[in-house]
Amino acid sequence: MSLFYSYQSAFYKVLLGLFTSAVVVYMLPRGASFQYEIQSGKPWQYETLLAPYDFPILKSEADLRDEKQVLESRVPRYFSKNDEANTAVLAAFDLYVDALPTTPEFNALLINWRTVLEQIYSSGVISSAEVISADEEIAVIQGTRQKKTRIDDLFTEQQAKQLLTTQSAIFGTDVLSEESLQYLFSLVVPNIFYDDLLTTQFRSEAIANIVPIRGLVTKGTRIIAKGEVVEGEKLQKLQSLQREFESQTWTQSNTVWIIVGYSLLVTIPIVLLFVFLWRTRPFVFENNKRLTFLCVNILLVLFFTKLAVDINPEYVYAVPVCILPLLMRTFFDTRVALFSLLIALFLIAFLVPNSFEFVYLQIMAGILASLTVSDLYRRAKLFISSGLIVGLYMISYVAFTLIHDGSLVQLSYDVLLLFVVNGVAILFVQPLIYIFEKVFGLVSDASLLELSDTNSKLLRELADKAPGTFQHSLQVANIAEAAANAIGGNTLLTRVGALYHDIGKMKNPVFFGENQASYSPHDELEPEISAKIIIEHVLNGITLGRKAKLPDRVIDFIRTHHGTTTVLYFLQSAQQNNPDVDVERFQYPGPKPFSKETAIVMIADGVEAASKSLKEPTAESIIAFVDKIVQRLMDEKQFLEANITLREIETVKKVLIDKLISSYHLRVAYPE
Repeated sequence: MSLFYSYQSAFYKVLLGLFTSAVVVYMLPRGASFQYEIQSGKPWQYETLLAPYDFPILKSEADLRDEKQVLESRVPRYFSKNDEANTAVLAAFDLYVDALPTTPEFNALLINWRTVLEQIYSSGVISSAEVISADEEIAVIQGTRQKKTRIDDLFTEQQAKQLLTTQSAIFGTDVLSEESLQYLFSLVVPNIFYDDLLTTQFRSEAIANIVPIRGLVTKGTRIIAKGEVVEGEKLQKLQSLQREFESQTWTQSNTVWIIVGYSLLVTIPIVLLFVFLWRTRPFVFENNKRLTFLCVNILLVLFFTKLAVDINPEYVYAVPVCILPLLMRTFFDTRVALFSLLIALFLIAFLVPNSFEFVYLQIMAGILASLTVSDLYRRAKLFISSGLIVGLYMISYVAFTLIHDGSLVQLSYDVLLLFVVNGVAILFVQPLIYIFEKVFGLVSDASLLELSDTNSKLLRELADKAPGTFQHSLQVANIAEAAANAIGGNTLLTRVGALYHDIGKMKNPVFFGENQASYSPHDELEPEISAKIIIEHVLNGITLGRKAKLPDRVIDFIRTHHGTTTVLYFLQSAQQNNPDVDVERFQYPGPKPFSKETAIVMIADGVEAASKSLKEPTAESIIAFVDKIVQRLMDEKQFLEANITLREIETVKKVLIDKLISSYHLRVAYPE
């Protein structure tokens, strides 16, 4: 168990890598992958293809659909004839007329009507709603007999009533009252009914006899030559070969080996991603939250791509893949953004059709996104970048169309519209940034911009409790920001880190020189106690920062701005009384700065604080004391873990010297 706790971070990384690989493999197609990519209407880019074995030529979906329609049209609609309806109608007729008073004209009309009704029901009465065409031939089932007849050989309810009305006119319209006439008309109901179940059954039997094969390709037969257009018969043969290949490899044993192959191919890029982060970006690799954030985003891009492919392969052009490098660029840097994009695209290539074109489009767009969007909190820049990405998509798609077709006749405007949808989706990166900040504890430029406001609660509290420290922090922030800008560091992060680096002094503000007037409480304390109070402002600052929910990247400045240096003044005071004093009691706990930005704040903090001790500053004395402070930090090896070069340190020194000289309104003395 102790071993697990000792290496739990490493175990987590292994499990994260395995989980990511497993999810990717799960999303990949289970069948064997056909080694050729079939692009309908495009030239065949591979060598001449010969049939590797005998295989049938399958009918196309269009052919099968047409054949199905033909066979269905040959099967008539089936109707059932209900003889009981005839008897019921005539019985109701007889019952009603028996109760009516009779006259010779009335009796003649009734006899005629009954004869006509018998003829009508002998032929059959069908509902008008079931009539599609008068010349349609249908099949009528009566008992065990089947008879084919035309619709116009039958009567509809309206036709039957019209015939009875005509017969009535022969005997005179006043023979029957209107009430009797309407009642007798109401007796006329259909006796032939559509049988959907029987019709469906016969049509299904007819479709079941369709043969999906229309030919055979023998082994060694040429299927298509290099450069020929993939269309018509050639396209059908290629698709038939692909179906045959997939059906032959679709066994339980082969499926297992396919999954093993996918697992190896997926694991390689995931491992390379982890190695890249370990070797070049340890601040990402060593932080499990950041590593998880990166893997989650890669999986999300793959998930939405697979979803689009399953719905409609063309929809992959609407998936905002460029959100991935934008997020990585926001929270990390350009190299992490581009490398993670490459890894994601290598995995996506297993899912999408025309993988080369898709990967080319997304790599170019990802590079453009990484280079154009540096300040995502500026909405105008995000809109401009989104427009540029959409423009690049469209230009690249038009170029591929020209290469394949030699013209723009086949240009799909639907795909161009999908690119616009893609650009609109990219704009949702800002709410995503906010969500990921809360979930993974990350910090973006937008959050840093909010923290840089000196009216924030924590900085206002610092200004109230320790006004001298607040002014010192402002000065450090100004000169550190200028230095970061000079060497290409993150200026916003540097400024925010400098503003909050000394918030721990709020606990005991009077013990720090910038907050003292004429009295210093250190005069009454032992050097060891004074040093302990001074050193504790780092730990107090970390506690206050976490309580105020400052991002870890900002708290890093609080932790590192003194590194592992010593409180030199009190150390020297203690050594005057005891040369063998324990130096560690006067040493800050660290850690040392581990980035350009934290190193800059350490230098700026030391230089700005020490500059207040200059009694009669001159340009030459400022240059000398800045050199002395930086050299002391280098001698104490405070910059070994920071990715800052000697050239960059010299640039930082020059900026700080210029800022201090400007603040004292001094000029360098030039020789006469």
